[in-house]
Amino acid sequence: MSKERPNIVVMFLDDSGWGDFRPFGNTNYPTPNVERLAERGVCFNQFYVNQAVCSASRASLLTGCYPGRCRIYGALAPRLRGLDPGFSTIGEVLQSAGYTTGCFGKWHVGDQPDTRPPARGFDESAGLMYSNDMWKHHPNMRQFDDYELQYWHNGEIVINDVSPEQQRMLTTWSTEYAEEFIRNYSGDNPFFLYVPHSMPHVPIYCSDKFEGKSGAGLYGDVMMEIDWSLGRVMDTLEQEGELENTLIMFTSDNGPWLAYGNHAGYTPFREGKSTSFDGGTRSACVMSYPGHIPEGESTDTTFAIVDILPTFARLAQAELPSNPIDGMDVWDLITLRSTDNPHEYYPFSTGRNFEGVISGDGKWKLHLPHSYKKLAEAGQDGKPGRYEDGYIELSLFDMENDPYETTNLVDQYPEVVNHLKALAEEHQRRWWSPSDS
Repeated sequence: MSKERPNIVVMFLDDSGWGDFRPFGNTNYPTPNVERLAERGVCFNQFYVNQAVCSASRASLLTGCYPGRCRIYGALAPRLRGLDPGFSTIGEVLQSAGYTTGCFGKWHVGDQPDTRPPARGFDESAGLMYSNDMWKHHPNMRQFDDYELQYWHNGEIVINDVSPEQQRMLTTWSTEYAEEFIRNYSGDNPFFLYVPHSMPHVPIYCSDKFEGKSGAGLYGDVMMEIDWSLGRVMDTLEQEGELENTLIMFTSDNGPWLAYGNHAGYTPFREGKSTSFDGGTRSACVMSYPGHIPEGESTDTTFAIVDILPTFARLAQAELPSNPIDGMDVWDLITLRSTDNPHEYYPFSTGRNFEGVISGDGKWKLHLPHSYKKLAEAGQDGKPGRYEDGYIELSLFDMENDPYETTNLVDQYPEVVNHLKALAEEHQRRWWSPSDS
């Protein structure tokens, strides 16, 4: 029997490349459960995050706010307060509408009592408070030597110093908590399940269930385990009679960390994580909700991560936060009933640097002049390579015909440049103060 309001499940990966799963990429390892989800829903080929770095991306998902509004940039270090509680999270929005909420995986938007999941709208939670490389075993960042990598459960530390062997279990643990949550809360009232996996952020690990199984190296093994996790969640939903009543979203916080070579994912687009090129900001996305979202479709319709909170609030019949947000309800885009995006543009930034905008229809992208990290040499087997300094002049790209951002059309389309530049300058004036830029 269909519920009036759907359960909502979001599986959010860390540093996964756009082409890491079929049907987006032609992988040399199987990903049957992502394909299964795609057959039940829509593949969104041009879904964007507004900043291609861990904490900023997560904060935008959770709050519906751009980094310039909520002031979460880049990747937060351990123990920082992080996201101001004055910005409501999607957990709080859905919880206030009667949803039971769970978060199992990497949080990374605050590591103080008032900014961890139990205080930010999640009835149950487990996982790391920050990235799994922020620990004493990091190969070249000694600033984390004094921090234990702690594993939390419902507001309590259950492992004070996660070991390399225990990292192998992170995907499995998040999956098991997610399955238990579904079994415990299936029934008349809807639930929201957020599974932000720590993988495939380096250092990458998988359990012995998948070690060596892909035939494509450790990264392929990790991808297969994440695919397995999605399958377990879907199977548990089906066993509990909830699969038909559940909206499932599967995506990543940003593109691959290219410096790690064979321990990084694949994107066909320019550059990767920590840049505002599409290799960093474009994430493969699949969404399914039987009877509401079409099945087996693929689209280049554009929307962004800030739109998730208001769209889910609509489905949950929940009130929007009292604080201002930037996202808009894009349910008509997700259901393919419309291609008209309510946004005139989306902004992009890297850290505290505002770098450009893309038109709301995804057709034109304008980069303001800015420097960026350009891969010079990839590392191997968990050791990072090196970047060199790159620089891009004012540049306009036709994203329909040149999604790889190769040909600057700034001289050919001055009217488009002037329009997008005016939008970018106004956005920068409103949200990026001199101390932030």
